[in-house]
Amino acid sequence: MNFDMPPAMDRQDLRDLKKSIDLGFRDFSRAYGDDLEAFFDPLLYFLVWLEKLLLATPWPVILLAVGVIAWFGARKWFVVVGSVAAFLLIGYFGMWKDMLATLAIVSVSTLLCVVIGIPIGICMARSDKVRSLITPILDVMQTIPSFVYLIPVVMLLGIGKVPGLISVCIYAIPPIVRLTNLGIRLVDKEVLEAAQAFGASPQQKLFGVQVPLALPNIFAGVNQTIMMALAMVVIASMIGMQGLGQQVLRAVSNQYLALGFMNGLAIVALAIIFDRISQNYGKRLQKHLEGGRDE
Repeated sequence: MNFDMPPAMDRQDLRDLKKSIDLGFRDFSRAYGDDLEAFFDPLLYFLVWLEKLLLATPWPVILLAVGVIAWFGARKWFVVVGSVAAFLLIGYFGMWKDMLATLAIVSVSTLLCVVIGIPIGICMARSDKVRSLITPILDVMQTIPSFVYLIPVVMLLGIGKVPGLISVCIYAIPPIVRLTNLGIRLVDKEVLEAAQAFGASPQQKLFGVQVPLALPNIFAGVNQTIMMALAMVVIASMIGMQGLGQQVLRAVSNQYLALGFMNGLAIVALAIIFDRISQNYGKRLQKHLEGGRDE
């Protein structure tokens, strides 16, 4: 049997193809780059406003807010104490401003992923055609190397906060889309039949039955989105995204072991805090829904 390599494209044809793609994308970026930047200006203003707000807020107020959020989400004192202690240690080691910048980036990117991802997940759950169309796109987004996201974004928008934020959103949005779709599809058909028997419209079934029962899965998707956004922070720092990731990149470039280790641990601490709060809230929500159905 012959196991030779499949015939390759002629080198000149391949060079022509690559050149045409590069020139086409370059022409597109030159023609519409300014319009795209203007389109994303509100997002930039919101991110800058949130970052300045966090930086201007006294640290005791931020610690109090962290404690309140941790208690509301987890209802466990060790999560509250651990969250406040982690923020105190981050500030003690001089990473407070970078941590707040990272917090602003992750908050805005998660909000964007939720606002965009949940409606897409709902559309996937309501239509098999939409699901068959979106699923391959999500597969590509989750398997393509994260560095590849940076190339077209930088060519279109340059270097700065918005390109980094968009890269983070592209990397982090698949979990919320997938788990929203899964959660709605897992809703018991008997419950839907009962709602239909009571005369509920499709919109009432969706927002009154399916979405509330799918909330545990949706919050699991939010949890994974936050984790992936934090994982992308370091890579996004390569194109001007400020925060803890930029300090890690600086440490790698200059071989500063202590700087990289401390900022890396700060990112890990934020990830653990977000994970514990969102996971515990999702579990409490699931128990509440199961208790309501049992009654």
